[in-house]
Amino acid sequence: MLRWWMILAGSLAWGTSGVAAETRPNVVIFLADDLGWGDLGCYGHPAMHTPHLDAFAKQGVRLTQCYAASAVCSPSRSAILTGRTPYRNGVFTWIQQGSEVHLRSSELALPKLLREHGYDTCHVGKWHLNGKFNNPAHPQPNDHGYNWWLATQNNAAPSHHNPNNFVRNGKPVGPWEGYSAILVVEEAIRWLREHRDRSKPFFLAVWTHEPHLPIATDPQFQKPYERFSDPEIRQHHGNVTQMDHAFGMLMQALEQLKLADNTFVFFTSDNGPEGTGIKGLPRGSVGGLRGRKRALYEGGIRVPGIARWPGHIPPNTTCDVPVIGSDLFPTVLRLAGVQPPKDRVLDGVDILPVLTGKATAVERPIPLYWRLDMAPYDLHLALRRGDWKLLASRDFQKFELYNLKNDPGETTNLRDKEPKIFQELREELARINAQVEAEGPDWWKRLSPNGGLPPLKKK
Repeated sequence: MLRWWMILAGSLAWGTSGVAAETRPNVVIFLADDLGWGDLGCYGHPAMHTPHLDAFAKQGVRLTQCYAASAVCSPSRSAILTGRTPYRNGVFTWIQQGSEVHLRSSELALPKLLREHGYDTCHVGKWHLNGKFNNPAHPQPNDHGYNWWLATQNNAAPSHHNPNNFVRNGKPVGPWEGYSAILVVEEAIRWLREHRDRSKPFFLAVWTHEPHLPIATDPQFQKPYERFSDPEIRQHHGNVTQMDHAFGMLMQALEQLKLADNTFVFFTSDNGPEGTGIKGLPRGSVGGLRGRKRALYEGGIRVPGIARWPGHIPPNTTCDVPVIGSDLFPTVLRLAGVQPPKDRVLDGVDILPVLTGKATAVERPIPLYWRLDMAPYDLHLALRRGDWKLLASRDFQKFELYNLKNDPGETTNLRDKEPKIFQELREELARINAQVEAEGPDWWKRLSPNGGLPPLKKK
């Protein structure tokens, strides 16, 4: 036993030389789409039936202040794979089909680094990191390090039911019977059973479409909500339960394959929920926070985050330390014993010490920062330092300052009452924003902030 722990310690010391593959953990990143901070039973939703994720939370650590790196999908995904804030890595908005925006090959994506250091790699589900999907004009999942991939450019079409737009390893799948999350996880399980290289640890990304529009839900998952007369509530809540069921399928497969004990699993969402939450679809919950998808208020960027690594992450624990999607890049590299790149700025930091309960804080050279030019309320920038959060317009003419410890709902603007803190954060936000603008490509200057297509020419 002592020798095993010595080997593991060596594998986590930023190097893989001489380390046996079986001592390095497998990694699964499971990403839901438009799932709100309050959308799971374990996050306090009074009606949501999510038994598998609720049980998973009891097996690991539930994060109460987990953030997506953006309030829309493509930028959040780019940050997970690069450790770099979206305007820095270039993916500044959600990517409409045909846009020139893409995750550039100059970015060192997480699966590529892991593959170079002995990991087998697989992506299943939504991709949404290029405008020219399955087209050599843009890098595809395999170009970013995935040995096996099944993906859609953006949403499942025509809906989650019987999607017809999946591509597997460059070849269109064609019409497919079933529901998206189930189909995606079944593909992941087939890869685990039949296609992965069993001599290597693996990195598996499972990015479901649920509960993003257009929603389609198997009737069996709507049954827990029969008491609701509104069919749209039954559809949305059932859609979350459908995703939860798929997650449970994957966790059961890891157990059956005797992989669970040496697999780090992280579950999260790409941004807050779509719509008003009051009528229409979807009906996602922000758990009492302010704002929703696209907004840089907490409801647009704070998301569920749950991690499990048996024997390392204490079960049934919570963590109140603020973490963000870009933290997954250096954290997973640390787990794999891989040195992070030193030739570029990384915005994320290693959060393993707080996940395992060995630390109560993380040191951030760069504070939590967000930018989204399509954000509403004329608030396009945000920065969090400690308990303080500053929001600003991109022209630095409008500001809102909140203390999230005392006011998580962002109800009281303290800009005028805390002039010293306001000025410090304003200067820091301006400095970081200027650095990010100088480094990223000029797409955000030329293209639409909503989808990344060229703006229409004025007549």
